[in-house]
Amino acid sequence: MDLRQAVGQRIMAGFPGTEIDETFAALVRTHKIGNVILFRRNIESREQLTRLCRELKELIRAETGAEPLIAIDQEGGVVTRLSDDMLNTPGAMALAAAGGDAPYRAGLLTARELRSCGVNFNLAPVLDVNSNPANPVIGVRSFGDDPERASELALAFMRGTLEGGVMACGKHFPGHGDTAVDSHLGLPLVEKGREELERCELPPFRKAIGAGIPAIMTSHVLFPRLEPERLPATMSRRLLTGLLREELGFGGVIISDCMEMDAIAKFYGTVEGAVASIAAGADIVCISHTAALAQETAERLLAGLEDGSLPKAEFDCSLERLARAKSNLSQADGLPGATEADAREVRQMLERSLTLLYGPMPELGERPFFVGCGPVRASLVSSHVRETPAFPDYMAQALGGYALVTSDDPEEGEIAKAVQAAAESSCIVLGTCNAHLKPGQLALMEALGALGKPMAVAALRNPYDLLNLPQGAAGIAAWEYTVRGLEVLAPLLSRKRQFTGVMPLVHSVF
Repeated sequence: MDLRQAVGQRIMAGFPGTEIDETFAALVRTHKIGNVILFRRNIESREQLTRLCRELKELIRAETGAEPLIAIDQEGGVVTRLSDDMLNTPGAMALAAAGGDAPYRAGLLTARELRSCGVNFNLAPVLDVNSNPANPVIGVRSFGDDPERASELALAFMRGTLEGGVMACGKHFPGHGDTAVDSHLGLPLVEKGREELERCELPPFRKAIGAGIPAIMTSHVLFPRLEPERLPATMSRRLLTGLLREELGFGGVIISDCMEMDAIAKFYGTVEGAVASIAAGADIVCISHTAALAQETAERLLAGLEDGSLPKAEFDCSLERLARAKSNLSQADGLPGATEADAREVRQMLERSLTLLYGPMPELGERPFFVGCGPVRASLVSSHVRETPAFPDYMAQALGGYALVTSDDPEEGEIAKAVQAAAESSCIVLGTCNAHLKPGQLALMEALGALGKPMAVAALRNPYDLLNLPQGAAGIAAWEYTVRGLEVLAPLLSRKRQFTGVMPLVHSVF
């Protein structure tokens, strides 16, 4: 393997469409890029994805002589990339609420679906402990706020993934659960020392390493009490080599989160950050969107090898880790994907996950009023809203009554209009989406609660909205604002089905 091919193994790149474009093909031919990340933009159907993966493997094998990693963020729930004709499981916190073997089965079914199309690397599970209710980017992507329980459930998902023949990746080391800034948009900071991290953030990573997780993704988060140079974990040799490799004993693949996220691109520069991440100990840097940045990164890494600023011995060790990981990949592409029975099982997982707090669910009566915002993409990592109807409109059509759709952060005039509209209702059902981070939604909840009518609040993403329930209102954790989420919620609102979910958050006072 020559130096250019060696450099290409250390980069994972993406491209914009549902077919390989000439820009990406040239990137592979010229710079020997050896790994690919896929997003929703790349996938329109099972058949198309299968064809795309086959063509990617043919191209990369021919140009690099090595098997590519074809990666995807298929966590389930709010972070899904697969098309609607494929299997999309609930997200981590919903799986935790569903109980039983749901996390293991979700990992297994997801892996089988991915492998059937040729995807061999799932960037999941999330190992972050969501200890901060104000976290704008993790939330329901986490298995919970208790390190022991979150570890147990995440490792069950990991076991299912590996048994399904797909490489798994724990994220985001050393923890993204106690941040109040989305690293897609800014640079988060966690002011915890080692002792505090050992109590909360690090246990899931320790357990995952002990259980043989093959890859770990880094976080673009500052930990100034561990890394005094104002470098995020992704760029910190103290954290990647010192803590993760040497102290925790991780011998698998370290992959960066996307280097085009603002936490890196805005504060350090994508290319500079990528080179620093490789020097810090990452095996792969992920440049998800822009071919020119992947090209420049490849050129800078090649120059570093040639001038000795990147030690050749370390580079070779990383290549050996990647070769081992790729040698373990299943070659059984084209196996059957999800069956109708699998789809029913996934639907039942979501049905089991919906959780009632402070019940009982009130009767809707003859004139229920459904109110709340339309679907919102809560963070850049979340899936794009896929023609999901607004909660109020959907429920009024399905269950009768009338509806009012508000903005996601309503102002005083909108709130007054909603209160006036609710005056003649038999029951108020409010749908929220991250209301705990939206003062207008909280004000709307309070104003409607002051009417003293029978009321229920459905939290359609993070359940922390329910910490602000008006007295006497029922609270529902519904986990995801999707068409299928609304479909399984409707019969629970009408009391035709019973709630069975168990709240997986143990450190929040529900």
